[in-house]
Amino acid sequence: MLLNKSIVLLTLTLFLGLSFGANQRVYAEEKLVGFEAEYLVYRFNRTLGKAKLILKADEDNLYRLDYYSKVSAFFLSDIRSETSFFSFSDSQLHPLTYAYSRSGTGSNKSTKIRFDATESTVTINQAQPINWSGQLDNQLYRLDVQLKLASGKRNFEYNIINNRGELRHYELKVVGKEQLDLPFGMIEGIKVRIIRNNSSRETIAWFSPQLNYQLVKLKQFKDGDEQGEIRLKNFKSGNVDMPSKD
Repeated sequence: MLLNKSIVLLTLTLFLGLSFGANQRVYAEEKLVGFEAEYLVYRFNRTLGKAKLILKADEDNLYRLDYYSKVSAFFLSDIRSETSFFSFSDSQLHPLTYAYSRSGTGSNKSTKIRFDATESTVTINQAQPINWSGQLDNQLYRLDVQLKLASGKRNFEYNIINNRGELRHYELKVVGKEQLDLPFGMIEGIKVRIIRNNSSRETIAWFSPQLNYQLVKLKQFKDGDEQGEIRLKNFKSGNVDMPSKD
């Protein structure tokens, strides 16, 4: 039960960052800055595992975003990964493909999504293509949060296709600022509440202006009970060579 509650957190994290350094812009000349971010996963201050995010860019304005997490408690385990390929132009993220996998205790799961801007369709697994009206994938909306905060927005919303291939609507609202004591160090965080319609889950995330609005902490609750928490441990920026999409 302990692990199962903690695992839910990982299906929604992480809201990822873009660049490191208070004097850097979140994006420059329509280019995102590659990065690697590492987080520790907790529940009731007990360390359960770790998570990592890596953004890689090539010279053709194509990007690859990878997420990996591994959580364990007693004899239970949960390993998850997400990979998004996308482009970036006119300050907008344009999804191309998305892949999700989960393994460990219980049933293994996977999802593959392909976005076709020419036909305005999206294909989920092997199903027939359906109309696509600009929804982002389960990772890219998190990346866009950084851009929204950097531009000064304090209330915004997203329509997404989640890691199960389901359409979802999220609303986000800035609710304050806090000083945070993290494995990364002491840092100020903008506190953001994520609202899901018809859901008993509540997520609070903190983003640091000092790190160009990088996610530094995230905590999730269900029916008022804590499910899990992540805290930033390490972060480094700089473009990284992107491996082949194949």
